[in-house]
Amino acid sequence: MSQVQVGPTNLTWRTALRCNTGGCVMVAADGRSVYIGDTKKPDGPILSYTAAEWREFLSGAKNGDFDDLI
Repeated sequence: MSQVQVGPTNLTWRTALRCNTGGCVMVAADGRSVYIGDTKKPDGPILSYTAAEWREFLSGAKNGDFDDLI
């Protein structure tokens, strides 16, 4: 995981289509990094990951690697 930082200001943020509670994860990318934030705190903090780290996380999530956490 990369350091917590304030993300770039020119990003287009996305949330899940089912996000209607106001308490969701927001995600953006700039081609080199993927940024993750909290819709309840849109001004930060923001976590950043490399594209490779993000792909590994998504692969693990799709394969159920984190299902025991909830």
